[in-house]
Amino acid sequence: MQYFGVDIGGTGIKGAPVDLEAGELTAPRLRVPTPQPALPDAVAEVVGDIVRHFNWSGPVGATFPAVIKNGVALTAANVDQSWVGSNVATKLGAATGDEVTVLNDADAAGVAEMAFGAGKEASGLVVMMTFGTGIGTAVFLHGQLVPNTELGHLEVDGHDAETRASEMVRERDNLSWEKWAHRVNRYIGTLEALLWPDLIIIGGGASRKADKFIPLLDVRTKVVPAQLRNDAGIVGAALAASGDATRPKPPARAVRRRPVTRPPGGGRRP
Repeated sequence: MQYFGVDIGGTGIKGAPVDLEAGELTAPRLRVPTPQPALPDAVAEVVGDIVRHFNWSGPVGATFPAVIKNGVALTAANVDQSWVGSNVATKLGAATGDEVTVLNDADAAGVAEMAFGAGKEASGLVVMMTFGTGIGTAVFLHGQLVPNTELGHLEVDGHDAETRASEMVRERDNLSWEKWAHRVNRYIGTLEALLWPDLIIIGGGASRKADKFIPLLDVRTKVVPAQLRNDAGIVGAALAASGDATRPKPPARAVRRRPVTRPPGGGRRP
């Protein structure tokens, strides 16, 4: 079955229909630069144009670089601050003429990787990190999403992590892969001390050059590149539109429970 996904970022907005049986785009994605400033009306207009480009009619999923609660943006990262407090789902729905489901951008990339990519067979605690304009994170416990974690804003060496270790910072400051990997190493080490993850998946723009820096990392956790690359946000948004934004829970038989010892008399108190 097909659903439509739109990935809204600080530098670009892209979308395409998605086959959720295969986790693949069914047409080449359309990418449009994010309006600057990224005001609500301007961004919504671009999203509407992208959906109409494909003559799409039906549910739409959209990622957004913010903490999202019930369709409302509670923060705004790399888009205009006027988005804070606005109902993103309602705004985009009016622009597209379709029902729109909205979720955090890193969460969307994560659910796509867990369903179709590097996290498909993973168990335990998995952290998806997107290195792009900023640093996004998505956390999963036994395949279930813990939404809106925003761990890219951890303080590392007195700095907000994404102001020192994002892909945009690497490009802006013309950092060598070695110097940038050192910063990423410090960031991941800080996160490891808090969460002790079993797997880290690295996505975002930096994942295109994963071979340049992942071998340079010296961290405890296994680190792998995302498999869906820049399509992950679109696929995750489409999953959200379908109502299936997380992997199914493990079967009950996989959960071991401690036996309950009852006192004589069936455990009833006299």
